[in-house]
Amino acid sequence: MLTQSQLPQPDSNAQQLSQQLIANIKSQIQQQGGQLPFSAFMQAALYEPGLGYYSNSLRKFGAAGDFITAPEVSPLFSQCLAQQCQQIFAAIADKSAIILEFGAGSGIMAAELLKELANLNALPEQYWILELSAELRQRQRETLQTHIPTYLDRVQWLDHLPEQPFQGVILANEVLDTMPVEKFRIKAAGEFERACVSWQENQGFHWQWQTMPENLATQLQHGLSDVLSSLPEGYESEWNPALAHWLQSVAEILQHGLILLIDYGFPRHEYYHPQRDQGTLYCHYRHHSHGDPFLYPGLQDITAHVDFTAVAEAALDAGLDVCAYSNQADFLLACGLPERFALSDPDDVENHARLSKHIQTLTLPSEMGELFKVIALGKEIDIALQGFPREQRYRLG
Repeated sequence: MLTQSQLPQPDSNAQQLSQQLIANIKSQIQQQGGQLPFSAFMQAALYEPGLGYYSNSLRKFGAAGDFITAPEVSPLFSQCLAQQCQQIFAAIADKSAIILEFGAGSGIMAAELLKELANLNALPEQYWILELSAELRQRQRETLQTHIPTYLDRVQWLDHLPEQPFQGVILANEVLDTMPVEKFRIKAAGEFERACVSWQENQGFHWQWQTMPENLATQLQHGLSDVLSSLPEGYESEWNPALAHWLQSVAEILQHGLILLIDYGFPRHEYYHPQRDQGTLYCHYRHHSHGDPFLYPGLQDITAHVDFTAVAEAALDAGLDVCAYSNQADFLLACGLPERFALSDPDDVENHARLSKHIQTLTLPSEMGELFKVIALGKEIDIALQGFPREQRYRLG
């Protein structure tokens, strides 16, 4: 595991921001009697207004940031996604269809998606972006102004979920993995410990384990009842108790259409495999990955993989249909990726090689092709979805 000395040194402004966030979290720990649940620490580290990773003004995406998402690897990703959106718009047959994107990052997916939908004569009436970060909103606006100034008037930024249900498509690419999670440890049959965070001046933030509150332990026992019996004492992992509420809220605003959630993760039996006994919690800083969430608070991303079985269960409870599930590679291949590569001129060696490399990154099992999954959740959608000819819902059981 990387140590702080092995990571790039942040500049003085970034260090000052991190120190402000540390002081804020220390105050929260003191108010809670010396221990803060890890989920609350993660919430502050990522979303504390003005200071948290996704709320401050520091660059996060792309080569100059901390990580690269699929839309930034290549416009091919968004072009393929547009094919699936077009099919849904045709099924809805309503010219007032809308796209809602959660957390649009740099804005490049929205830009490339709208550009391709225009080529397909399938532009949505509006493109909503739910984004709480003022800095990211500005960056998204600049990206859209640069790439698609003609369609910028269709884009609207939201502070909260729309009040009235709408018809269309809801997109969330690498959103679920940044939701704060509970970190737990199995103590004995039916007993769990909850990871908390404490502070000492001589060692900074550090882990403390406490008996999990009874109501939370009951939720965990119920949510993971099909795998807990196979896990040994001392097993550590994460769990997202907020997922069900989030999906319920999203389901309530969709009148007719499709929700596409794209993220890295596993079905439950793979996520909570006995050999994955330290969980999936990971951090990303300047394109370095490591497992210490206490390094540079506010300057690094903190993530946990997604339990897609939990997503499917929460969707059903929220009144959604689980329409399809697949890996990213199969989804992109079914949405026209090979055909797009075939349009590339092999005599243009540099461009052809670049496209080939991008496709490998998006689809190879050793890259993003297998780890990243796509799950489609719908309301009143009764068609065979283009992106899922080899859909794998059976794996979620």
